[in-house]
Amino acid sequence: MDMTLESCRKFVEVLASSAPAPGGGGAAALVGAIGTALGNMVGSLTVGKKKYADVEAEIIALKEKCDALQTELLDQVEADDKGFVPLAKAYGIPKDDPNRDAILEEATVTACAVPMHIMELCCQALEYVAVFAAKGSRLAVSDAGCAAVCCKAGLQAASLNVFINTKSLKNRAVAEEMNAKANGMLDKYCALADEIFASVRANFN
Repeated sequence: MDMTLESCRKFVEVLASSAPAPGGGGAAALVGAIGTALGNMVGSLTVGKKKYADVEAEIIALKEKCDALQTELLDQVEADDKGFVPLAKAYGIPKDDPNRDAILEEATVTACAVPMHIMELCCQALEYVAVFAAKGSRLAVSDAGCAAVCCKAGLQAASLNVFINTKSLKNRAVAEEMNAKANGMLDKYCALADEIFASVRANFN
């Protein structure tokens, strides 16, 4: 079931249940999509205003990118569910099965792929939100700050779904490569999110 087709209330109810999905990865994707959409809203409130005519073309182009990005993030909710299925099945293989370790290893790597992609998408979103915060309508600047906070939360949440899986990988070279990539995104883009929040907050001092 694609939970993004359900109501917000239904999504939250299922998220709170013992159902295996959606879980942290799906929630991260949804939060990232919400953050992206908030940034996109700032763009929508900027386009058509004479005061921002000099940046209108840039904002319109950015909105098109965000349209695609928020859709792709929503798609990751179901993708994360499907990506976890092989791992769940692998854990059910009898421990005396000689193929268990190899199957489990491959499934663990697969389970890392979607949350890693969610991280990448949240990073892209933060780059776009930075522009909306700097050049978008001042009447909606608080929404740009909210967008940054949501995208940062999605980024951090997705990272934990990477790290919990890389910890169990026996191929430590592969694990450390993925950890390094994830940590690099966290270092760069959490800082960017904090900068956006601080710049927005400064408007209200």
